[in-house]
Amino acid sequence: MAELFPNLSIAYGEIFLALGAMVLLMVGVFKKDSVNLVSWLSVAFMAIALFLTIGAGAEQQYTFSNLFVADGFTRFMKILVLVAAALAVIMSREFFRLEGDNRFEFPVLLVLATVGMMIMVSANDLMSLYMGIELQSLSLYVLAAFKRDSERSTEAGLKYFVLGALSSGILLYGCSLVYGFIGSTNFSSIATALSNMGDGNAPIGAVVGLVFVLAGLAFKVSAVPFHMWTPDVYEGSQTPVTAFFAVAPKVAALALLARTLYVPFGDMSGSWTQVIMFMSIASMLLGSFAAIMQTNIKRLMAYSSIGHVGFALLGLIAGTSGGLRGLIIYMTIYLVMNVGTFVCIMSMRRKEDGMVEDIKELSGLSQNHPALALAISIFMFSLAGVPPLAGFFAKWYVIIPIVTQGHFVLATIAVLASVVGAYYYIRIVKVMYFDDQVEGFLPQKSFPMKIIVTLAAVLIIAFIVPQISTPILESATAAAQGMDPN
Repeated sequence: MAELFPNLSIAYGEIFLALGAMVLLMVGVFKKDSVNLVSWLSVAFMAIALFLTIGAGAEQQYTFSNLFVADGFTRFMKILVLVAAALAVIMSREFFRLEGDNRFEFPVLLVLATVGMMIMVSANDLMSLYMGIELQSLSLYVLAAFKRDSERSTEAGLKYFVLGALSSGILLYGCSLVYGFIGSTNFSSIATALSNMGDGNAPIGAVVGLVFVLAGLAFKVSAVPFHMWTPDVYEGSQTPVTAFFAVAPKVAALALLARTLYVPFGDMSGSWTQVIMFMSIASMLLGSFAAIMQTNIKRLMAYSSIGHVGFALLGLIAGTSGGLRGLIIYMTIYLVMNVGTFVCIMSMRRKEDGMVEDIKELSGLSQNHPALALAISIFMFSLAGVPPLAGFFAKWYVIIPIVTQGHFVLATIAVLASVVGAYYYIRIVKVMYFDDQVEGFLPQKSFPMKIIVTLAAVLIIAFIVPQISTPILESATAAAQGMDPN
């Protein structure tokens, strides 16, 4: 009976959103000029899914024959995913209206991708892990190539699809090795089997399988050396798509990576810590140095995201609840910083040229649009990790756990990479305030966009205030303890 009627209550958010996507598809097909209706309905559905997710509670529960798990960690990360997705829909409305490219398929694809991400976050089996990743990825491939008559957008979608298919193959091969040598795809069963084998006695095939699984997941978070798709896809995709790519999929993939490492393979930490450490260092260094040469702001943000993933991975290297807490805090602040930054990037529009993306187009912005220049400066300083802005505390909370664990060299590299990365962020501020003035941008008329960028800037500045930061820190602590990492 339990198999026939699983506990659906902990998956109400995913079920509701999946049904909502079908409703949105029907509305879009049968009702003419339904883009605005579908868009705002999708935001409403995500808000309802958020409340359903919160209502599921923080206690650890399993369903669907242990394929699906819900706890404090999954709840927190799903909230981030849903907030990021809803903001992406809101941000897209003004952009597509001005571009004359209004299509109801965009919010529908975003909803389907969000369902996949929520399944990823709650995956407790290699099968559900793959199902969530593919549901997300298939939607993202289409979103990357959403502007069909654009050569850049088509190229971005094709590159993402080809490399994504390759990464999926690598991931599946790793899953098959793990299953072949351990005898199960379920996270709990794998953890029990490895625990019974004792330290250092895991089959070599399982270790190789874990490496392949890590390679597949590293592609999803664009960690070095599986980052090659990121700059081209970020540049070629339409800006609202890039904004979505920069936040929600990374939150979901890092949450999945954390659970995959801590739960089934916690007893193999000696095997995977070195791999994660390499990816972290390489991502931080490449993100810091490669971005220096960029002239396109979306490519710069692509390399910035690679660098930030390197910092987020530091939380996993610690292997403690404190490290996981640091990862959660980092991704929360990262979401706010990136959403605010991309709202500003979407404001780089002129009447004759349309959207512009070159950094030199920001020259003298402080004279034309002082409020926009101030907002960009806040986000750039925060991304650079300049105190007392929120970005500084994001890096603080992932570096402290690795220092506590004795990884002093790694912490030093992280600090140095942050210093190097500060150069290209501050260069943008220099261009806005000290370079010669060029033609100004069209004023931002969208009220929701103004609200988003204002709230993001205020949160970045006010994070140092205990009344703002304490609820986030306490929630992150409870979420990290909810997964109970070793």
